[in-house]
Amino acid sequence: MAKIAFILLCHKDAPAIIRQAERLTATGDYVSIHFDGRASQADYAAITTALADNPGVVFARKRIKCGWGEWSLVQASLNALEAAEAAFPKATHFYMLSGDCMSIKSGAYARRFLDAADKDYIESFDFFTSDWIKTGFKRERLVYRHLVNERKNKWLFYLLFNTQRRLGLERSIPEDLQIMIGSQWWCLRRRTVEAVLGFCRQRPDVIRFFRTTWIPDETFFQTLVRHLVADVEIETRSLTFKMFSDYGMPVTFYNDHYDLLISQDYLFARKISPEAMFLKDRLGALWASSETNFSLSGDGEKLYTFLTGRGRIGRRFAPRFWERESTLGQDRDLMMIVCKKWHVAKRLLHAAEAATGIRGIEYLFDEASCAIPHLGGLERTLEKRNRHRRAVMRMLFDYYDTDQMIICLDPNNIDLMQDFMSDRANVKLLEIQCIFDDAYLIGHAERVGLAAPETPAKIVDRLLPTLRYEFDYESVRIREADFPNHLRLRQDRLAEENADVLHSFFGGSREVAVALAETPNLFDD
Repeated sequence: MAKIAFILLCHKDAPAIIRQAERLTATGDYVSIHFDGRASQADYAAITTALADNPGVVFARKRIKCGWGEWSLVQASLNALEAAEAAFPKATHFYMLSGDCMSIKSGAYARRFLDAADKDYIESFDFFTSDWIKTGFKRERLVYRHLVNERKNKWLFYLLFNTQRRLGLERSIPEDLQIMIGSQWWCLRRRTVEAVLGFCRQRPDVIRFFRTTWIPDETFFQTLVRHLVADVEIETRSLTFKMFSDYGMPVTFYNDHYDLLISQDYLFARKISPEAMFLKDRLGALWASSETNFSLSGDGEKLYTFLTGRGRIGRRFAPRFWERESTLGQDRDLMMIVCKKWHVAKRLLHAAEAATGIRGIEYLFDEASCAIPHLGGLERTLEKRNRHRRAVMRMLFDYYDTDQMIICLDPNNIDLMQDFMSDRANVKLLEIQCIFDDAYLIGHAERVGLAAPETPAKIVDRLLPTLRYEFDYESVRIREADFPNHLRLRQDRLAEENADVLHSFFGGSREVAVALAETPNLFDD
């Protein structure tokens, strides 16, 4: 069975480091600690004293003063790795952790997971052809020598860089290496670690090269492992769950993230808030348990994006001057049916088409697959349709040779409603207000990828109020826009009352409005 030696890089919070080491070794695994040379000597003394009698703990032979983006982080990792490899001959795997990481599965599950496949787990994508680096230096990380820390000596860092570039002082990349890039949080087998350490002893030229690259913790191990191990034995992924905000900062997890974390297909997670003591206690107890049956949904990033995005009301692309000055036509009637349950709006649309003869089109601004005639290319993507909305509608009026049309819209497309309602055409808005029970909300979450059938019930229960509020808020925004000719059809009203609304919206005879209000299964899910 797998036995794991954890390579723990840390620089603060001595009590948390002690608890983490004790927790991980209590289940028969090992810990090798590198405590930053810049950190408090008193904290380091507290850690070494508390763990001195723990046979499952070893310390790096030399403490390195670490700096972000520097070789020092790689050297600290190597020092801890060498200590672990020598001290723990029974260790089968070596897992890189930070002091902010916590397990999100049990130790039994982790060992079973590692035993299931004879592989290394490390992100390693081609440095030049992948899009792993989103902004900033790319090729410049390698071909120029970076001798000082950019965050501590920004002026000198860029002076040296610009001088090398101006003088053409580029250097060659080792010819026998394909440079790879990926997350620094990896899990490697023992024979891979032995091969990496042996390579370091045999190839001082490679060490010299990486010493002066920028952010080598994202390239050093990733390159060497891919160089030394067959591709079929490498799983190009990390086993540590992490997320980044839209500002590029690591997402921190708190006490209420327990259910979300344990449902992700990972063994550890970072970063856990130092104040999240309840979460740490629960995850610590989980690691010590024998639990191996977890429902994995893998929806963490989608849930985070959705939940944090609420309230950030975006703006569409600025309209062209010719769009602002255009009109659908003063003598044209545009009827917009707005409903969150698309199937309900579509039923009413098709019933109205049959009863009134008015041409209708479904969710052409919300659904890419909506059937729409060829309009010279404007119809090809949702982005084009929304950007050139008035032009699209004018062309549809012309294509069908009509002055009356019905379209369906999702309630979140309020900027489009505002645009059309401000037009000189005769525009009406019919909002269909449906009842959303829990079953429908769960189905909606699964349809849009916020949840899966395997998502734990506790996470779903936490998601439902947010979804319900989201739907309610969309209706509030429409009401607060104070549109003229805004009518509401309600699922909880009598058919006679809804018939009055439909008569005002479509016009025509009262009998037609009654028939539409009594459309069979109109509100059924």
